[in-house]
Amino acid sequence: MLDPRDLVDTDNWLISRKLFFDREVYEQELENIFARCWLYLGHESQIANPGDFISAYMGEDPVLVVRDSRGKVGAFLNTCRHRGMRVCRADAGNAAAFTCTYHGWTYGNDGKLVGVPGYKEYYYEELDMEQWGLVPVAQVESYKGLIFGTFDASAPPLREYLGDITFYLDKILDRCEGGTEIIGGVHKWTMPCNWKFPSENFLGDSYHFTVTHISAMKAQSSNMPSNIAAVRGQGFSTSPGNGHGIMIDWPNDASRPILGPPLMQQYNADIAEEMEQRLGPERANMRYSAGNVFPNVSFHVSPSIRIWHPRGPDKIEIWSWCIVDKAAPPEVKEAMRINYLRTFSAAGTFEQDDGENWSQCTESSRGIIAQRYNLNYSLGQHQERTSEEFPGQIGPRVSEHNQRYFYGRWVDLMAGTSWAEITNTITK
Repeated sequence: MLDPRDLVDTDNWLISRKLFFDREVYEQELENIFARCWLYLGHESQIANPGDFISAYMGEDPVLVVRDSRGKVGAFLNTCRHRGMRVCRADAGNAAAFTCTYHGWTYGNDGKLVGVPGYKEYYYEELDMEQWGLVPVAQVESYKGLIFGTFDASAPPLREYLGDITFYLDKILDRCEGGTEIIGGVHKWTMPCNWKFPSENFLGDSYHFTVTHISAMKAQSSNMPSNIAAVRGQGFSTSPGNGHGIMIDWPNDASRPILGPPLMQQYNADIAEEMEQRLGPERANMRYSAGNVFPNVSFHVSPSIRIWHPRGPDKIEIWSWCIVDKAAPPEVKEAMRINYLRTFSAAGTFEQDDGENWSQCTESSRGIIAQRYNLNYSLGQHQERTSEEFPGQIGPRVSEHNQRYFYGRWVDLMAGTSWAEITNTITK
């Protein structure tokens, strides 16, 4: 087994390109990260009624997320225990049971095996049906509408895993009474890149804004400042622990351009008082641009939530949804959906910019000569501090502060053999 500490120099913050294309690294990630961490499965609004289900992935493992007939939410490996065929090939729906189309084994929406063709004639009633139900996801929990699961029964509870990122997630999930919901279905597309490039981009890369996105930003905003620093924002990046990260604008930073249609902006102003009552003045007034919950679920102010599903060391499948306040008026929800489509959907103007970067970064890393030269993640090093108002380690808005915590967590998980060994002590 490779030693990840040979690939990430946490003193000088030089990172080997092997992280982004090497098959052995990727296989170890599937085992030590995706089979161990809490992974995003879906939103409660997608399975609102008994019998509702959605298909999801945990790493490369397909899973079914189901609200069973009694109303309990669970998740199961979406493969038949007989020959491994998927028991459900639909993206979403409502079902009391799932029947494998290969040999007909049938499972209830609670995962139990309830029917086997030829149980008497061919199995002679010797098959112990109690032992051959769908493989359950070891732990399934929700945080304010977001459903997460882990295959590791020894993993810490979800709330502990999320830690202080919940302080910032509440700005997305708990702005007003009723919470959030997913609207407009899911967009899915593939991209030839390593899953870590988009994850690290969303959790704290303000550096690329005025290079990668400047044309799209000028097209989207009528109040674009001429000062580059203002375009990037006067806020901060923060790593609230466990490899999570988010980018925040300082409260009432008038220099920061406001993107989005007027109806969306007016709605945010209309609910400002309610937000302050629910979240307090600091969170009510701050603006986030993007963030990532380790390892691979990201949020964006567009507004959207997406997963970077790994499909090999150099390929991902992106699943993306529009997430809105459930209590928002229909016309506001529609404005948010359209804004999401135009900016960060599969064909969004900003999305196209980012995809080119991530795919070419992955491709160029494979070169024999390129592999000899590490990547530099030292931007803003030694500038971390703490804040009384905002939890986590705070770094400059333009820095690689959050990326360093992300890869520090990556090293911890890749090197640790159990949760008891895993720490998150990188502070350089």
